[in-house]
Amino acid sequence: MTEPLPDLLIAPLVQAALQEDLGRAGDVTSQACVPAEARLRAVFASRQGGVVAGLACARLAIAALDPTADFKAVVEDGARVGAGDKLAWVDANARALLGAERVGLNLLGRLSGVASLTRAYVDAVEGTGAIIVDTRKTTPGLRALEKYAVRCGGGTNHRFGLDDAILIKDNHIAACGSVGEAVRRAKAAAGHLMKVEVEIDGLDQLEEALKYGPDVVMLDNFSLDDLAEAVRRAAGRAALEASGGVTLKTARAIAETGVDVISVGALTHSAAVLDIGLDAA
Repeated sequence: MTEPLPDLLIAPLVQAALQEDLGRAGDVTSQACVPAEARLRAVFASRQGGVVAGLACARLAIAALDPTADFKAVVEDGARVGAGDKLAWVDANARALLGAERVGLNLLGRLSGVASLTRAYVDAVEGTGAIIVDTRKTTPGLRALEKYAVRCGGGTNHRFGLDDAILIKDNHIAACGSVGEAVRRAKAAAGHLMKVEVEIDGLDQLEEALKYGPDVVMLDNFSLDDLAEAVRRAAGRAALEASGGVTLKTARAIAETGVDVISVGALTHSAAVLDIGLDAA
């Protein structure tokens, strides 16, 4: 299973979501209808098949409003589940549980959706040697959680932010004047632990890029034939990453061209929420 994120990292994100939902006066419905000392036992269950991610978000949302709550997970993040499968049981102050319910479900459903879609892509390329990676096309403020969900689905993380790898895009090349000059400058500036990747949009730029020794070359919106030709020409001199418009229908054919990496923005920007419910038990 994927190494879980520390509570210290998750808690502030959950707190911000709770503050947004509780507003100035808290859960006025529960305050009006539910006795202050009432307790409620409930179960989180998946209403469709998928991969779980984000159980800690649900646990921390409830604990923030009731530190005495008893939360017992039945499965771990990264587990495949079917419709009707139970994910976790909780026993907590009723007002606290009801106040935290939507935040917990929103984050759990969102992250499980990312993990489920990622798993579908990973399964699609199984046996080819290509890995599926995410992008920075994440929900603002939730990048750490969404990239964690990608790992839960069997995917691999691309760079987390602008500061942990050099990735030369088309506008950088335009500002520098050429692919070669951009890579040359990047290699000169990079420390010994900093990798350099350059994006190209045609085979005509490949040899110029490789001449300056990038670690990775991103092949942006290449046809299948051009991807295969790029693999042949590069001959292992750099890792090759296919990117742009990748879908579940095309992922395997792309992988079979011999590229090393396939980056998929849809993992985080277009994943459907996994339908998960919380019902009194």
